[in-house]
Amino acid sequence: MAMRMSTLRSWLLLLLVSLAPFAVADEPVKLRVLSYNIHHGEGIDGQLDLQRIAAVINSVKPDLVALQEVDQNVGRSQSVDQPAELARLTDMNVVFGANIPLQGGHYGNAILSRYPVRAHTNRMLPNLADGEQRGYIEATIQIPGVAEPLLLMATHLDHRRDERERLESADAINASVKKAKQPIALLAGDMNATPDSETMKRLGAMWTSVTDAPIPTIPVTEPKRQIDFILYRPQNRWNVVEVNVLDEAVASDHRAIFAVLQLQPMHTP
Repeated sequence: MAMRMSTLRSWLLLLLVSLAPFAVADEPVKLRVLSYNIHHGEGIDGQLDLQRIAAVINSVKPDLVALQEVDQNVGRSQSVDQPAELARLTDMNVVFGANIPLQGGHYGNAILSRYPVRAHTNRMLPNLADGEQRGYIEATIQIPGVAEPLLLMATHLDHRRDERERLESADAINASVKKAKQPIALLAGDMNATPDSETMKRLGAMWTSVTDAPIPTIPVTEPKRQIDFILYRPQNRWNVVEVNVLDEAVASDHRAIFAVLQLQPMHTP
């Protein structure tokens, strides 16, 4: 009998631990979010240095990171599995979205997460006039103290002057998040579009940027334009606590954008 009671107590403890991440917090939950185009780890000094990239990431102790221009086993970057290596260097979980086969490997986007990634999918974006294939990762992440899962979308849009592909991509992303019906979501990445562009206006129909005024991210040595963004939805569930562009101008050809967001508890009747 005593052994059965001990086994029952152990089982109940295990159940409580497993359910802990799903408990609803009474207080808002803060999330530290970073978006960074890492230029396959090559800095403006021509040096390939993933440890330097990891140091930039680690400098703000992020919970969630959207990375663009990531190589996986590509010849130009010494055939290193960059997503796996960055996960090791930052002690975070990682998912990778391969969009383009390149030099024996793949090139695309990645997500680093302090928390478990419950599911993820890499989706291709519209490709017009034989441009580079672009895509976005949808990752479902369980945040401790938050009842509902977070949908994090990470992307890198077309860079050409003609905006048509970016506009179609914005429509595709909006349609995807609407179909997902996730109550809380973040979108981060290199949009290759400025805040006053039609692309960002179209995304703005469903998303809110962490910045009211532009905060330049390129060119890296003396930034003049913002093309890297962190956005959230729904507007009434998030507060922006802090936002800035990191003061690092060598590790990549972009500066990273960082935000601390406060997620409000879900109120039920």
